[in-house]
Amino acid sequence: MSENPMEFHEHTEHAEHAAHAQNPLIARVSITIALLAVVTAIIGSIESLETAGAILESNKATLNQGLASDQWNYYQAKGIKKRLDEQVVAMGGAKSDAAAEKVKQEGEEQKEIQAKAKEFEKKRDEARESADLHEARHPKLTLAAALLQISIAISTLAIITQRVWPWRLAIGSGLLGVGFAIWSFL
Repeated sequence: MSENPMEFHEHTEHAEHAAHAQNPLIARVSITIALLAVVTAIIGSIESLETAGAILESNKATLNQGLASDQWNYYQAKGIKKRLDEQVVAMGGAKSDAAAEKVKQEGEEQKEIQAKAKEFEKKRDEARESADLHEARHPKLTLAAALLQISIAISTLAIITQRVWPWRLAIGSGLLGVGFAIWSFL
């Protein structure tokens, strides 16, 4: 989140100074600013969590891809050993019975290794899907936070000018920001 905490403090100070004027508009705008600041902070935190979630899930996907690759390499190594033992069986001789048993054992081990590799690939795909979902939410949440920050700034114009239209514009911008935040999860 990119907002400066001092900005919120400055807006609050403007609202406090103006509130002493006993103008009901100023009191309403001040309350609006406080609410918008809270909502902005919440959406900014959610935006940060979505970013962290995307990174975490991408890391999980990368880890599971590495584990799946390791299993497939092991699968291939077993396949090579199996093929060599099949050659020993084909040549016959004293060691062919032991080699035939190893061929059978390596074939079973390959099935287990293949199942593990596919499980890691499934976990990789799930993590990638989750990361994509987090990444898709991020731009909408960024826009939502920006609209809310803009609405806070516009609200202060209502205090400075003592006019209603900036306050209404700020409320509209704030509602639009909340709408984008909700939309990011639909």
